[in-house]
Amino acid sequence: MSGTTIAWIAFAAYLLITTALAVRGMMRTKGIKSYALGGDMGPVLVGITLAASIASTATFVINPGFVWADGLPALLHFGLAGTGGVLFGLVLLSRGFRRLGEKHQALTLPHWVGARYGSKGMRTYFAALNLVLAVCFVVLIVKGSALVMQAILGLDYVTSVVIIVGFVFSYIMIGGTYAHAYTNALQGSVMLIVAVALAASGLHLFADGGISGFLGALEAQDANLVGLTNPEAPLFDSTFEVFVCGFIVSYGLVCQPHILLKALYLKSEKDLNRYLGVGALVGMLFAAVLVTGIYARVAYPDAAAAGVTQDAIVPYYIAQTFSDGVGALIGVALLAAGMSTMDGILVSASTIAGNDLVLGILKIEDEERASTIALKSSRAILAAMGIGAFLLALNPPALVGVFAQAGVYGLVAASVAPVTFGIFWDRTPRAGAFAAALVGPAVHFTLHLFLGFENPAVSATFGVFASVATLALACVLARKPSAGVAAAKLI
Repeated sequence: MSGTTIAWIAFAAYLLITTALAVRGMMRTKGIKSYALGGDMGPVLVGITLAASIASTATFVINPGFVWADGLPALLHFGLAGTGGVLFGLVLLSRGFRRLGEKHQALTLPHWVGARYGSKGMRTYFAALNLVLAVCFVVLIVKGSALVMQAILGLDYVTSVVIIVGFVFSYIMIGGTYAHAYTNALQGSVMLIVAVALAASGLHLFADGGISGFLGALEAQDANLVGLTNPEAPLFDSTFEVFVCGFIVSYGLVCQPHILLKALYLKSEKDLNRYLGVGALVGMLFAAVLVTGIYARVAYPDAAAAGVTQDAIVPYYIAQTFSDGVGALIGVALLAAGMSTMDGILVSASTIAGNDLVLGILKIEDEERASTIALKSSRAILAAMGIGAFLLALNPPALVGVFAQAGVYGLVAASVAPVTFGIFWDRTPRAGAFAAALVGPAVHFTLHLFLGFENPAVSATFGVFASVATLALACVLARKPSAGVAAAKLI
């Protein structure tokens, strides 16, 4: 039996099981709240869902390409600084976010922000920002998954994009968060097996000379591949870019709607520590896949000369390293990795559209009618997003990872200060929080798009710094009484 045949059998089984789980999710989806949050799930299920949502095609396909191209600096950026930032953000923010979310009955991150600061304007602003920038990440996932589908199923790129967009958007449309969680448990379990297999696949490269021999093989190709920084790599040419930016933006990525909101899926707060433990453990195993890029550089030094591109190196490595049958099964798991994150983004984005934009405009008083309209609106807008993502994915940027980072990091720059201060500082002023949310992405996009900051992580980090400084200053000023108030007290 050929590898392609095995891949089709495995993919067909995956489609059938995922569809069945989506139908089960649909049966439990009664309104916008169950569509958005579920709210009654166990910590292991939600922990695996969290890890699978974070570890997308970027982790399994796109980011190993950066490691292959730029060496250890990229591995340290994504694997050490990035993973550290995500774990720190989850531990620091999840408990306070959940408590305030339950208090205000928040269904989305914009809902949470708007309720926390008592501002409909902030809620609408974050909703619009989330919807626009979510598409950037969806395009990355679609392209990465389509490349894998081409390699293992023998389809052309356009057909692959049609299948990916049509399938994922459809099962989320009918099943919402329950479908997202159930399918992520399946996808995450498969991804976990593949992550271990990929991380172990290059251990034989250390057999002769150990770590020093492995690094020597890298250095023989390019000495810049084995340093803490790579002066020839535009994204990793300083310790600030590799470590500081990697940590800051990854901490900020926790503030994405499809990640931080997972804490509200749980039945109770007592499940939080177990949920975080499961998510952290599985997430670190997923991050180990990044070493695939460095394995590919040592094992197949002529890959670039053979015309293999950065975004396609992982499918190439799998095809060269594993038998046809095993490679096909791994390829199907990589498709699951992409879909597991995309469905989480789509649940949050469509809920934001229905709950925060449509209901905000219509202002319906009857709760039952509002819930029905929000659910229908979420599904309709999800269909529109599918069309937009499909059209963008047909002709994506050459380095889709940079394109996605630029968009998603805009949301990071907007969210970090208002969310963090909102959790830990009760007297955070509303005007200051709104100003910080505007300043962050303004600085990021100005630096990246107009002032030549090629690395979006750097421009986003400066955006975060500017946003935090703005809100910190606003908090200090809010504590100082005005001259009139001070004079009145003296009298």
